[in-house]
Amino acid sequence: MRKVSAAPPRRGEDRRSWLSGAPPPRWVRVLPPVLTGAICVATLVSDDRIDIGFLLGAIPPLAVLSYGPLATALLCGAVIALLTVPAFQLDRPGDADLLTVVFVAALSVFVSFVRSRRDAQLDLERTVAEAAQRALAPPLPERVGAVRCAGLYRAAQRGTLVGGDFFDVRDGPYGVRAVTGDVQGHGLSAVSTVASLLGAFREAVLDQPDLTSVAGRLDRRLLVDSAGARHGELFATAALLEFSADALRVRVVVCGNPPPFLLRGALATELDVSPWTPLGLGLADAGAIEACTVALRPGDRLFLASDGVVEARDDSGAFYPLADRLTALAAQDAEGTGDGGGGGDPATLPERVWADLVRFCPDVEDDVTMLVLTPAPP
Repeated sequence: MRKVSAAPPRRGEDRRSWLSGAPPPRWVRVLPPVLTGAICVATLVSDDRIDIGFLLGAIPPLAVLSYGPLATALLCGAVIALLTVPAFQLDRPGDADLLTVVFVAALSVFVSFVRSRRDAQLDLERTVAEAAQRALAPPLPERVGAVRCAGLYRAAQRGTLVGGDFFDVRDGPYGVRAVTGDVQGHGLSAVSTVASLLGAFREAVLDQPDLTSVAGRLDRRLLVDSAGARHGELFATAALLEFSADALRVRVVVCGNPPPFLLRGALATELDVSPWTPLGLGLADAGAIEACTVALRPGDRLFLASDGVVEARDDSGAFYPLADRLTALAAQDAEGTGDGGGGGDPATLPERVWADLVRFCPDVEDDVTMLVLTPAPP
């Protein structure tokens, strides 16, 4: 069972996506036959034959939007046939209308053929891109060691699964470690940096004995990559966590990222963590990094969010009140369980925060990442 949630589409996305290559809505597909039928009915029921044959010229271009070349050709053939049926008298002005519609029909079939070939190529490229992106950031398991996990990722760039945010949770010889962060830029241009950081993190989980060394490894990775970058330095914000064997203690290092929140009972509290500079700015040479250690209780939840959440604004320019909203959600969970002990399914928390976020700011323009980690000792 996987616990990474696909966020619901933003307001207006369904209305615009078909113009960018997605299948058209049903009303677009039924428009050509409905319009054809309406023209025929109008001419038959009219006492004085009305001259609306020219409207049939709109049928072939409309068919191109929804149908392949064969279906478009059949519709075009039906339109041409209707113009020649004496009962409808749709070509009363003469041969000019018929020849014009024949030309438009032939052109429409050709355009439909080109579009269908292009769509097939785009579908192939999209399939390959999605496979590559899922290989880069596979779904989180429901549980890693003694830690339950739930995450939500929403890339700012439409049609992509991965952007400038990243998170991962891994078990290793030194305990369960988690990372979440935000690299410079977003969208597909940031994917290579995300891949580099995740690869460094997964290696560091296995061979670095402490959490500060993991942060240093990620920082060094960006410094090396920056040396070959065309456009200045690379940097990233990140938060790293390391759980004890029983998951009742966690060490936290924050490098420019928003600090985690601790949800305990009906209260959400931002952890008091000493902030460090973002990764890629020489953190590895900055001396010893202090990690904050927090004691956890069964039922506690750690909530981590990216800048896309804490910096989202409504129409008035007000920032999303994450602390207040988490407290309200934690209170709802405590009431729902009736024990005041934290309750609530951690897997649903990212989805609930996302739903609340899009109500507050319908047009979220940045990558959004949320990660919830809960102690679940064996």
